[in-house]
Amino acid sequence: MPVPWFLLSLALGRSPVVLSLERLVGPQDATHCSPGLSCHLWDSDILCLPGDIMPAPGPVLAPTHLQTELVLRCHKEADCDLCVRVAVHLAVHGHWEEPEDEEKFGGAADPGVEEPRNASLQAQVVLSFQAYPTARCVLLEVQVPAALVQFGQSVGSVVYDCFEAALGSEVRIWSYTQPRYEKELNLTQQLPALPWLNVSADGDNVHLVLNVSEEQHFGLSLYWNQVQGPPKPRWHKNLTGPQIITLNHTDLVPCLCIQVWPLEPDSVRTNICPFREDPRAHRNLWRAARLRLLTLQSWLLDAPCSLPAEAALCWRAPGGDPCQPLVPPLSWENVTVDVNSWEKLQLQECLWADSLGPLKDDVLLLETRGPQDNRSLCALEPSGCTSLPSKASTRAARLGEYLLQDLQSGQCLQLWDDDLGALWACPMDKYIHKRWALVWLACLLFAAALSLILLLKKDHAKEWLRLLKQDVRSGAAARSRAALLLYSADDSGFERLVGALASALCQLPLRVAVDLWSRRELSAQGPVAWFHAQRRQTLQEGGVVVLLFSPGAVALCSEWLQDGVSAPGAHGPHDAFRASLSCVLPDFLQGRAPGSYVGACFDRLLHPDAVPALFRTVPVFTLPSQLPDFLGALQQPRAARSGRLQERAEQVSRALQPALDSYFHPPGTPAPGRGVGPGAGDGT
Repeated sequence: MPVPWFLLSLALGRSPVVLSLERLVGPQDATHCSPGLSCHLWDSDILCLPGDIMPAPGPVLAPTHLQTELVLRCHKEADCDLCVRVAVHLAVHGHWEEPEDEEKFGGAADPGVEEPRNASLQAQVVLSFQAYPTARCVLLEVQVPAALVQFGQSVGSVVYDCFEAALGSEVRIWSYTQPRYEKELNLTQQLPALPWLNVSADGDNVHLVLNVSEEQHFGLSLYWNQVQGPPKPRWHKNLTGPQIITLNHTDLVPCLCIQVWPLEPDSVRTNICPFREDPRAHRNLWRAARLRLLTLQSWLLDAPCSLPAEAALCWRAPGGDPCQPLVPPLSWENVTVDVNSWEKLQLQECLWADSLGPLKDDVLLLETRGPQDNRSLCALEPSGCTSLPSKASTRAARLGEYLLQDLQSGQCLQLWDDDLGALWACPMDKYIHKRWALVWLACLLFAAALSLILLLKKDHAKEWLRLLKQDVRSGAAARSRAALLLYSADDSGFERLVGALASALCQLPLRVAVDLWSRRELSAQGPVAWFHAQRRQTLQEGGVVVLLFSPGAVALCSEWLQDGVSAPGAHGPHDAFRASLSCVLPDFLQGRAPGSYVGACFDRLLHPDAVPALFRTVPVFTLPSQLPDFLGALQQPRAARSGRLQERAEQVSRALQPALDSYFHPPGTPAPGRGVGPGAGDGT
């Protein structure tokens, strides 16, 4: 039904340009073209089937540019519909092939071959128009006289009047020829919206304000707009204006659209999608997204709207460790538990939770298939993928023979299967139970023997227990404490300074781990896996993790705290500090860091106040000025502070001083007290 003129004027404005929109009288479509061209419009719409691109047999007409213009199609003086006029600009593409006889012999070609070059060109141009809920395709026949055929030159345009569309709708237009010789042109345009339909926010809620007259009856529909397939309706109701409809912020998604229309025959429907760029809508979309396993070779990401994302398969060991990539990988296009968008981890799910049950201590076996039916098996562990069978000292290697037997006997569950390989889950419960049964049996035998000895020799037993207690205490004091040193590799000079500090600490009763001394393992395992294994071992043994802050480390920490991920950029393959932040931050955020972490920075390089506040929840020492306190924090928690602490601090300071001088005063620069210029004497 035509829209009253006063509504069109409200939507389009009162400017002279808008009020001078051309008016078309009558419902018939029409076409016209540039001078010299002839064009004809087919009587009825056609099917929208572009077809495949074909090679051009010679010069052809091709659409080069689409141009639109808003016009009014009026049934009466005051009742008009908004209409989109489309102009298709055409040019001559391609060329005639030279005859072989003329190329080889330089002679004149057959006069009959020249005749097509002097003929006119014809083309069938298709215009495809989409504006929810309608779609149309029309066919325009265009003929260009021979006098206008100039290769690569524009020959003019053909204009179609017109495609009707609703106010506020988004229209999409394509143009191509039949047959199709080139990629189709496309154009998207947003038409003006009616001012009586507004969206406003009130705290966590969203208001749809429909400011229409009290006697106006209209329909309101909420739906999810889909890139492929029909829209999914969510809510529909017939109302009488004016109305204010409240939506909860949790219902917002980017593809949520609103459709409004008067309850009259053949009324035009207005559509708007106001939440496409709303951050809350995008967060809700990922919260509603779910991964679902269909078969052993396919998966489905269920979400209200289309999602641009990348998927990858990873695995996680019990204990809340980060999900680690498969090495070697399976076909990542077909399976996922990690979904990333805009360089952020958005979704992580175990697709096989229904078949595996709760997370338990299973072993994942990765089967890779090569040419000529060659296959290999490895077991996924935090240190990497251990080949089976193997003589390594890992748990999977020790049980490799039993795991292979379980796989052959069908006791393992197949999780994935494709041309590249397969993934299996093999239970470990029975082996763990057997091992603990032997341990308990040995403990019982030892307790029985000890009880018998105590009964036979009470006095000797007391003396033996006293000596044993002293040995345990002295042994605990003598054992060195593990320390994991983390730093940001700002430059080669800073790395040498870190190496000097680590070497100096090794002279004390400390077992220092630093990536500088483990480059081979770091390259084989990857920074994340290497750090995770070192951190776990250090903390399990009651050690301490030392965060050595520098300007580069502070910048990386700030990026993680602001965005949740490290900013993309060039970094070395051994940058364990960048890789470690994903595991370090949870310890600080959940309050587990005190007692297990300490911080440090060099006096003239960084002030402690520059360290992010989150990391100052543990002690942060400046070196070398606070070396005694720093070394005291690295001691065992129950170790007594002895008079040797100051002596050890002086020892570390002496070992560290040459590296500090080299870093802060490189060769070729004046040393402190030996500068040049006014006031720099010779000391005599």
